[in-house]
Amino acid sequence: MVQKKKNSYDNNSISALKGADRVRKRPAVIFGSDGLEGCQHSFFEILSNSIDEAREGHGNIIEVTRHDDWSITVRDNGRGIPLDYNDKEKKFNWKLVYCELYAGGKYNNNDGENYEYSLGLNGLGACATQYSSEYMNVVVYKDNTKFEVNFKKGKNIGGLKKVPSDHASGTIQTWKPDLDVFTEISIPLEFYQNRLKKQSIVNPGVVFKLHDEFSGESFEYCYENGIVDYIKEVNDEKNFTDVMFYSDEGRGRDRDDKPEYKVKVDMAFSFNNEVNLTEYYHNSSFLEHGGSPDKAVKNAFIYEIDKFIKKVGKYTKGEKKISFQDIQDSLVIVINSFSTMTSYENQTKKAINNKFIQEFITDLIKAKLEIYFIENKVEADKIIDQILINKRSREKAEKTRLNLKKKLSGKIDMNNRVAKFVDCRTKSIDERELYIVEGDSALGACKLARDANFQALMPVRGKILNCLKADYDRIFKSEIIIDLLKVMGCGVEIKSKHNKDLNTFDIDNLNYGKIIICTDADVDGFQIRTLIMTMLFRLVPSLFNENKVFIAETPLYEITNKGKTHFAYSDKEKNEIVELLEGNINIQRSKGLGENDPEMMWQTTMNPESRQLVGFTKEDDILTETMFETLLGDDIQSRKQFIEDKGSKYINLLDLN
Repeated sequence: MVQKKKNSYDNNSISALKGADRVRKRPAVIFGSDGLEGCQHSFFEILSNSIDEAREGHGNIIEVTRHDDWSITVRDNGRGIPLDYNDKEKKFNWKLVYCELYAGGKYNNNDGENYEYSLGLNGLGACATQYSSEYMNVVVYKDNTKFEVNFKKGKNIGGLKKVPSDHASGTIQTWKPDLDVFTEISIPLEFYQNRLKKQSIVNPGVVFKLHDEFSGESFEYCYENGIVDYIKEVNDEKNFTDVMFYSDEGRGRDRDDKPEYKVKVDMAFSFNNEVNLTEYYHNSSFLEHGGSPDKAVKNAFIYEIDKFIKKVGKYTKGEKKISFQDIQDSLVIVINSFSTMTSYENQTKKAINNKFIQEFITDLIKAKLEIYFIENKVEADKIIDQILINKRSREKAEKTRLNLKKKLSGKIDMNNRVAKFVDCRTKSIDERELYIVEGDSALGACKLARDANFQALMPVRGKILNCLKADYDRIFKSEIIIDLLKVMGCGVEIKSKHNKDLNTFDIDNLNYGKIIICTDADVDGFQIRTLIMTMLFRLVPSLFNENKVFIAETPLYEITNKGKTHFAYSDKEKNEIVELLEGNINIQRSKGLGENDPEMMWQTTMNPESRQLVGFTKEDDILTETMFETLLGDDIQSRKQFIEDKGSKYINLLDLN
């Protein structure tokens, strides 16, 4: 007898997955992933069937329940999924729908037989979801009958049950994704909220209800006018053009030898200076990766707007052509397309690649934009002026980015010095401290007073630029700001839409555990301190959130008594000290940092054991930003009002000299 080798590969080595194993052992083939994303897509497969019914005019309410054991229920008031015996196929429909891949009622949609525009085309969703569930229970009300069928781990339990019923037609499907199939089934509430909202946008008048058993909350989504209402919501009345809506349909084919199919496109757009949005849907499925519609929008908008700019002579001599980024920065557009034949990139339906759909949308946009620019001259001028502003801002930002990268690149060494910067010796980042001091005289005093092992010094010369009133180009021309950024080493945080490519921030590259601002305790010192804080807030705000920025408090008074010197950091503290002393007391205002002797500087300002540092707590980011803008921004009226309301509290600070 010949023994078969353990690793042999012969005719008996080939096997086929059968039944539920086709999904349970390879869920990623159907759902794109065996993790949470795949589990979420299995929900959408069931939801899609209810949406297709509603779009065909059968039912206008779809209810979803997120149960507290992670099971899911989808209920609709459509015609009800046929589950009874199918004479044509010689099988029960419940077996075709829930137990056979590539079986369904939407294969002849190009002939208008059942569903003209359908989300579910492949006959995979209901069956694949059933196969991947721990259990699935289906109840259908149809033809004055209640039909029920149950499954466990991909196998039917008890066949089809039927009882008479006068309940209104509809389908209820409850199932629990199986942890033996998916690595995670805890679909977050936000996913359901986002998915149902998006579906309500592209299915006008359909009401989507969501109930969450975990929180007890319920939500409802409905857009009576579909994408037009959605764009108005996104604009928040900040659009500078009206919302335009266009709709058209036609027939065509992707290739000469391919069948002709029907296409319908709904498109709405406006232009907005503060927000932008580009979203595509096909047969109401959100196309996260776009595909054909995205290519159409980019090609058509660039073509027509570039043509119009040239026509009215708005380009400067030798100026480069606009890019889609320049348009997109101010564009709010939603396209919801439909077709009777659809070529998705894969089963997860995140992009389509139909050539005719791309051509149809391109031609539609070109034709409508050309007419729009002719008939709406005022709005057309606003659009191209803003797009050219976006373009020139982008180009300026790119130039600034390259210059900034060049300026900040490289380590500080003999070949890349920062004027008057004095480093410390330790390489331990947590121990290292950077003192930002006011002027050369303070630098000299601090240099004599510091612990050179862990305290570095960086002087600022004069009043630093107000970074809330300057644009990035001007900020990055400031030598002292560039030097400070070089010394800190962590790059910059840029959140402006036209300058986002400038963002180079990485807190792991920060060279110091503490950034300490150290200025004189007078009006000029306070102003310099505030301007340094403003610079850090504008360019590296995360340093505040990470508790890296501090203020070194310098004493206001030197109080001598019986050969001893006491330091007071406020009038209140001065009075408290004086009350405790007896005999001859001499009180002097402290000199500027540059005039203090090293021992006094070490004791009051630099010694970790005796100094007073003021840190920053994580307060409301919006409130913090509002205060910076009020005190140092361009809103003069708000600043005047703040001074009127609060100025009396700080009036004593005006007499510090």
